Amino acid sequence: MTGAPGAGLRARLGDRLLVATHNRGKLEEIADLLGDLGITVTGAAEAGLPEPAETGTTFVENARIKAHAAAAATGLPALADDSGLEVAGLDGAPGVYTADWAETGTGRDFGMAMARVWRELLARGTPEPWLARFCCTLVLALPDGTDTVFPGHVAGRIVWPGRGDQGHGYDPIFVLDGHDQTFGEMDRWAKNRMSHRARAFAGLVDALARA
Repeated sequence: MTGAPGAGLRARLGDRLLVATHNRGKLEEIADLLGDLGITVTGAAEAGLPEPAETGTTFVENARIKAHAAAAATGLPALADDSGLEVAGLDGAPGVYTADWAETGTGRDFGMAMARVWRELLARGTPEPWLARFCCTLVLALPDGTDTVFPGHVAGRIVWPGRGDQGHGYDPIFVLDGHDQTFGEMDRWAKNRMSHRARAFAGLVDALARA
C-alpha cells in the first residue's frame, strides 16, 4: 500500500531510519543528504540483514522489495533506493540491470560494466553524443506496510574512456548536462548534491518538512 506524501510522515518516521543498503558509500551519501533532519541513519549490514533478491523489472519494484523486507525484519522505518543508468542508444539499458552488468560471479566489476556500455554503443554504430540519464527511485516503507515513493533523475551523456576515481559505479563515464567533468572527477560531496539521488531526496525532504 502506498501512503500519501506529507500527512504526518515526519512524525510517523521518528528519529531512526534503516537504510536498506550494504553499500557503504551509498549509506554515507544518504546520511549526508538527511543530515539536517535530526535522523539517525543505520545500514542493513549493521542490522545483520541479508540482501533480498531483486526480482522486480522496474526501479520502484526493486526499491519496494528492499524497503519492505528491511522494515518487516527490524520494525523500523526503512528507506531503499534502486538506481541505474539508462543509455538512450542502448534502448534504456542497462537500466534496472545496471548492477547486474557488473556481476562477475565473485563480486562486481564496474570497469567491466562501463566497458560493456562503450562496446555495445560502438557495435550499434550509435553516433555521439551518447545521451544517457541516471535514475533513482526511493521508497520509504513504514512498519505498518505503507510506503511512499520519490523518483529522481538527471540527464547527461556517456564519454569514453572514463575519467576520475571519485564516486562509484558508472560515475567515471557520465557527464551531467551543463558540466565538463564526469561524476567520477567531481568532488564526491558536490556531486552528491546534484545527482539523481539528490533529486529523489529533495522530494523526500520536502515531504518530511511539510509533514
